[in-house]
Amino acid sequence: MAQAGNRARGQMAHHGGDAAERRIARHYERLGYALAAARWRGPGGEIDLILRRGGEVVFVEVKKSATIAGAAERIGPVQMARIRLSAERFLDEEPLGQLTESRFDVALMDAAGAFEILENAFGQG
Repeated sequence: MAQAGNRARGQMAHHGGDAAERRIARHYERLGYALAAARWRGPGGEIDLILRRGGEVVFVEVKKSATIAGAAERIGPVQMARIRLSAERFLDEEPLGQLTESRFDVALMDAAGAFEILENAFGQG
């Protein structure tokens, strides 16, 4: 029985994560960005959203929790390093390669759907 409950919670979290990613993607699109990829997998793992505006590429990690502060606590240095590794692979395929203008944003969302975007959250891309 416990496994069924865990599975149901996992599915709810997955669907909640999907909805959060879609909402954040729409936010960026309203700002003039185009969605290049969602849930892109590289050697370090998955990047939730990759967006473009002009020559700039923005890598976005979306975190959802009961509170925005709780969402912020869910990303740490190991995950940031893995996302950077995957982003490097993505940039390898860009015309300017690693010289492509890029940044890493973190989108934090609470249970009510309020969100906060931390631009350039990983430092210079």
